[in-house]
Amino acid sequence: MPCFETPERAAIVHDALRRRGDELRVPDRDSTSYLGRVHAPAYLAFLETAWARWLSLDTANAERQPFPSVWPVRTLRADVEPDNFIAQLGLYSFDNGTPISAGTWRAAKQAADAAVSAVARLGAGEAGVFSAGRPPGHHAGRDFMGGYCFLNHAAVAAEALRDTGCRRVAILDVDYHHGNGTQSLFYDRADVLFVSIHGDPRSEYPFYLGHADEIGVGAGAGFNLNLPLPAGSSVADWFSALDTALARIAAFRPEALVVSLGLDTYAGDPISRFALQSEDFRRLGRCLRHQRLPTAFILEGGYAVAALGANAASVIDGFEEPVSGGRP
Repeated sequence: MPCFETPERAAIVHDALRRRGDELRVPDRDSTSYLGRVHAPAYLAFLETAWARWLSLDTANAERQPFPSVWPVRTLRADVEPDNFIAQLGLYSFDNGTPISAGTWRAAKQAADAAVSAVARLGAGEAGVFSAGRPPGHHAGRDFMGGYCFLNHAAVAAEALRDTGCRRVAILDVDYHHGNGTQSLFYDRADVLFVSIHGDPRSEYPFYLGHADEIGVGAGAGFNLNLPLPAGSSVADWFSALDTALARIAAFRPEALVVSLGLDTYAGDPISRFALQSEDFRRLGRCLRHQRLPTAFILEGGYAVAALGANAASVIDGFEEPVSGGRP
């Protein structure tokens, strides 16, 4: 079955931004050092070589995609990497819906490069920069892939912002699906606040993380806020949750904001169940601009492909509106 996550998604967003008159730039920064801080070395080595190793098992594999068939769940060991390729794939995956292909590493790495490049543009004085790469990244953790995600671009952006001198960075994840990878990466840290509005994990992917009682541990206690909403929640309920999220971010007093911009909250999305319309994304952009923070937008999900470009452009339209003293 074809994946919902395809290269066409990024192309449609790029076309919509060009029609707005936006300047599109190829990544001009290398993310390698940040990837080494976000992800485990063995996991990065596996991703970079996975397709070549898959082909080395059988030349006919060029026409097939590898999928895991076994995982180290409770009572099994995950600290020893097996020699078997499929077993390694299971070690580094939390689902079997994240297929690797010939261009996977290159695309994911370039998206990470784009996130670092966006941060560099913020450092040059831009109020907001949109990293419109794919595949998405917020489900990827230190040593695992899942949900079409391989490298965590929002986490890479946050680390890059910390290197520019930002003492506190906030990540706001507005994807329909909880950013479990991003949460896990910063769960014990107080310098990066993670806030997520998403479908209730009791019924929505990724199921096993994203509950309201997950607030962080150790130094990170109190620096993780999940705002799960029932599937089918209204636009009014979603924006009420956004108000709560932005109030927590304001109280944190960050020096920069990373937005995991999932557009699968759109009413027409085939795998999500919220009700936002294109004009609501413009309102989201206005709300984010009112935070008056340097903002890096990182493209995450959104699978109503025909509307994806218009919805992305609506966020940027709202973000570029003049900021007034009242509510957006």
